[in-house]
Amino acid sequence: MAKPNGKLQFKTLQGHGAFSDPDFPKRTWKLLKTAMRQIHQKNASNLSFEELYRNGYNMVLQKHGEILYNNLKKMVDKHLKGVAKTISDSMDDKFLQELNGSWINHKTAMLMIRDILMYMDRNYVKQNNLLSVFDLGLCLFRDNVAHCPSIKDRLLNTLLSMVQKEREGEIIDRILIKNIVEMLIDLGVNSKGVYIEDFEKPLLLKTSSHYQAQSQSLITTCSCPDYMKKVEICLKEELERVSHYLDSSSEPKLKEVCEKQLISNHMRTLIDMENSGLISMLKDDKIDDLKRMYSLFSRVADGLNLMKDVISGYVKEIGKSIVMDEEKVKLLLIIYMNTKEQGTYFQSLLDLKDKYDNLLSNALFNDKQFIHSIQQAFEYFINLNPRSPEYISLFIDEKLKKGLKGVSEEDVDIILDKILMLFRLIQEKDVFEKYYKQHLAKRLLLGRSVSDDAERNMIAKLKTECGYQFTSKLEGMFTDMRLSQDTMAGFKNFIQGFDKPLPIDLNVHVLTTGFWPTQNTSNCNLPREILHCCETFKKFYLGNHNGRLLLWQTNMGTAELKANFPSKTHELQVSSYQMVILLHFNDSPRLSFKEISDLTAIPVLDLKRNLLALTNPKNKILEKESTATTKGIDESDIFIYNSKFKSKLFRVKIMAVAQKETPVEEKETREKVDEDRKHQIEASIVRIMKARRTLEHSNLVSEVIKQLQTRFVPNPVVVKKRIESLIEREYLERSKQDRKIYNYMA
Repeated sequence: MAKPNGKLQFKTLQGHGAFSDPDFPKRTWKLLKTAMRQIHQKNASNLSFEELYRNGYNMVLQKHGEILYNNLKKMVDKHLKGVAKTISDSMDDKFLQELNGSWINHKTAMLMIRDILMYMDRNYVKQNNLLSVFDLGLCLFRDNVAHCPSIKDRLLNTLLSMVQKEREGEIIDRILIKNIVEMLIDLGVNSKGVYIEDFEKPLLLKTSSHYQAQSQSLITTCSCPDYMKKVEICLKEELERVSHYLDSSSEPKLKEVCEKQLISNHMRTLIDMENSGLISMLKDDKIDDLKRMYSLFSRVADGLNLMKDVISGYVKEIGKSIVMDEEKVKLLLIIYMNTKEQGTYFQSLLDLKDKYDNLLSNALFNDKQFIHSIQQAFEYFINLNPRSPEYISLFIDEKLKKGLKGVSEEDVDIILDKILMLFRLIQEKDVFEKYYKQHLAKRLLLGRSVSDDAERNMIAKLKTECGYQFTSKLEGMFTDMRLSQDTMAGFKNFIQGFDKPLPIDLNVHVLTTGFWPTQNTSNCNLPREILHCCETFKKFYLGNHNGRLLLWQTNMGTAELKANFPSKTHELQVSSYQMVILLHFNDSPRLSFKEISDLTAIPVLDLKRNLLALTNPKNKILEKESTATTKGIDESDIFIYNSKFKSKLFRVKIMAVAQKETPVEEKETREKVDEDRKHQIEASIVRIMKARRTLEHSNLVSEVIKQLQTRFVPNPVVVKKRIESLIEREYLERSKQDRKIYNYMA
């Protein structure tokens, strides 16, 4: 009842007098023990679990929990010793079934006993921090059965033997093994210690020794692709093993052991296998094998790094053999001279790039480290040859002159993009610009471009890649060509007012000096008729543009001549120099080299090139009498008008022979590039110092290199010389405190 202070008071109700009976614990335990034996004997159907629960409840309530717990422990311990004896005596083929059956029976029994002693679990066990009834049963089974000396080793050997049989192709009872594995996990009581120590660790050791032996056998008898296929099967089977009867926590450990023995220990051997290793796969484009190697090597540490290094080294070796191959360089120049040979220097590089782009995409999963490595390899070998910028310009020239005829716009774009990929790798882009200007000038002035759209497309791509400054002069060349058309339209209107028309049809391209690669060549002796036309145009042009200077570039012109041969009249398409040479044969059918040179004043090198074209067997306008043994033109040669010339074509095109630069011309080009670089380096130094005001020498040099590396990689020695020059001209000064520090002088 309630007290006046409002608090409730509970009193333990004293029930039956049996609670004070001194024999109560003994009598009650005997009752419970009998029931538990019935449970172990699978005769629990006649038991009253409510009554048994009440007896267990009363034992704990009367402070006999310790007696109950200890007696339970002794009883179960004794029972499990008998179980262990039965299992130990079982036949080998029945051993696991007996153990599994005993384990299932024990779990079922312990669940029933737990229900009977639930009150003890919730009170006495928890208060005294003891194992719960079910966990106690697990520990007792572990100690008496699983760790019984006659069972523990036998169990491990049986399990390992069954796994080994399955690896050798036999069929085993996976469900039985799974049950035993789950038993070992449960026996750890909230941990996997028993499973790990009793089974997992020995299994991993056995697996390691098994695959060590198997891999040694396979590596000596199989090719690299066959070995990798067998490895894939082994790894797949091990993963299936985990999913069917091992604990999921074993998967990474088992994978690590298998991958170490099957892959890591044999990576170098696999890669270096003769006729089937990585190099062989690269040579023969074995996409599936490369993909398999990538997938397997990606599983282990440094596997992909090893693959990457080998592939990079091989690409460097192949690329180096191309860029340093004199025969391929000769083929490039042969094609440039309009023969039908195939297999050029840069076509070989493009084919190599296509090959490895395909491998990256289909076999190496576009792995960024492989992409970067292969790109570095291409950059390495393409810059080994100092003439790569010239050769790539020649290749573009060949494509834009005739190589893109009949090709769709989409295909043109693809081809130009491929070329641009290689252009992106060359370091001396300013050298490329020099040659590209020369080749573009010839295409524009001689009308050799296959398409203006293709030309503008290429320039647009270069502009995107290198910026406006790189292509401004190239775009200026196109502007000059367009303005020249307007100028010629005005000139034609101008000469229409003449009483007497000009003797020839003159067409002039007016070129801006800063845009075009014009040369300070000595003008040849033009015929009077042409000089008259030139003076007329000069009068017209200077009358419309005050303060300008016209210089005639006769080496860059073309002409059309009507030639009367005994058999037929032809129209000859020739260079300006060839025109001047041929016109002198109107006065004399036979002229020596020296006479032609004196009459025309054409530079000797250009004269030889044009005479070689006129005596070419394909269009032999002139006959050559020579005492020299060389196939070229000698200064002692004599040239004769070929009256027997025949051609099926009315219009005969005679082009000047294209030849690679002479050492002198190459030296001049290099000197021009070096001179331009001096100005660019100085401009970069001034820009940096103007922004920074004060800078240490090494930092200044590194910033200059970083700023200019998109066009070329400056030599630190040259940068230092330009700094000294700027100091002399008082753009910079050395710090008085530290001579390695420069100050900007406003």
